[in-house]
Amino acid sequence: MNMLIKGGTIVTSEKTFVSDILIENGIISQIGESLTLPQNTRTIDAEGNYVFPGGIDPHVHMALPTPAGPSADDFLTGSIAALYGGTTTLLDFVTPRKGQSLVEALDLRIQEAAKSLTHYSFHVSPVEWRPTTEEEITACFSKGITSFKVYMAYKRAVGLNDDDFYKVLQTVGRLGGMVTVHCELGDEIDVLRDQFVQEGKVSPEFHMKSRPPQLESEAVQRAIHLAEKAKCSLYIVHVSAKASLDNIRNARQQCNTVFAETCPHYLLLDDSKYFGSFQETVPYVISPPLRKKEDNEALWQAIAKGLVQTLGTDHCPFNLSQKSVGINDFRRIPNGAGGVEHRLSLLYTYGVLTEKISLKKLVDVFSTQPARLFGLFPAKGHIAVGADADLVIWNPRSEQVITAANHHQHCDLEIYEGVSTKGHAEFVIVNGLVVLENGKVKEDAGLGTFLQRGK
Repeated sequence: MNMLIKGGTIVTSEKTFVSDILIENGIISQIGESLTLPQNTRTIDAEGNYVFPGGIDPHVHMALPTPAGPSADDFLTGSIAALYGGTTTLLDFVTPRKGQSLVEALDLRIQEAAKSLTHYSFHVSPVEWRPTTEEEITACFSKGITSFKVYMAYKRAVGLNDDDFYKVLQTVGRLGGMVTVHCELGDEIDVLRDQFVQEGKVSPEFHMKSRPPQLESEAVQRAIHLAEKAKCSLYIVHVSAKASLDNIRNARQQCNTVFAETCPHYLLLDDSKYFGSFQETVPYVISPPLRKKEDNEALWQAIAKGLVQTLGTDHCPFNLSQKSVGINDFRRIPNGAGGVEHRLSLLYTYGVLTEKISLKKLVDVFSTQPARLFGLFPAKGHIAVGADADLVIWNPRSEQVITAANHHQHCDLEIYEGVSTKGHAEFVIVNGLVVLENGKVKEDAGLGTFLQRGK
């Protein structure tokens, strides 16, 4: 069935206008008024609502293996939560075991994601440098993977030293791809973590204190230097600290190809969340940790000015029972929290309605820039003739309160518990098919597809 979306206020990263959208065979075929409709066309009245391109979350972790068990959302439950938040494409990660081929790990991850209701693709993480790693990275390119994730933290598990990080940058840069990087100085953090525990300081407060902002900003500076030397595009994930922004700004002023992402929790929550009982504070054990209110404000300004290009969620929820394995040692607490469901409502409520950002900027960081940076544009992240019909019809009039009892994330913790939001996804369309209607995911929603990406 073809589809006409009638009378909605279309919002792109460039303009806002009222028009109709005709969808045929999963593609936007016409935009305008008084369109000639083919037979078997369903009409959706979008008057009074916004029409956004489907969201692209560039940073999620579904079914992430940890010693406390996998993160609470798998690709099915996580994609359902994503659809409620207007997100139609997820970029997850491939993290191989030591000694495992990147290609083998990628193939297994693609199979694991096959039950997703959203589209999906991956960043692949080299967790060591072996004689075959360069060849494996090249093979991943042939499978449509053009971005690779390096951890400067977690040195005892998946983190790379600077020499191996540089080899990844050189290889990916030569192939024309992007390296995304978790910027925290892992060796220094490990020293602080061990020191606190030896002193009997084991609560979530000391998770935060073991990862101070300067260890992020110094890692950002080091990563930028290595990427410049290797001539590789660099994407810094989950920027949390104001000081990191200064290093990113300096690099971009020198025309370095450096891009930045932040997350809603770094815009809206602060380090006061780490003071209280274990049950009150443990949901906020994430890395990097929450910072100060001045960091929140600096990040909002960085989004508005284009210094931060994207808003990911780093969606990686754990249940209280999983987090509680670290009740006597914060080092054992699995790091992560949910958020894929709330990205759009939080950005709209606390960004657009407070006039921190415009509607166009919302679309830019929510969809268009992730599509541009990761090889999905112009098919996705855009509303134009010829683009894929991945769309969100957003009702701006509703009001909700986020709670663990009413969210769709498969988790009993909620870092935005009690936060009020305005607006919700009335309809979500994936490949021209309605998968969420009248605010509810349809039982017969089809499966998403693995997206092979270009450079």
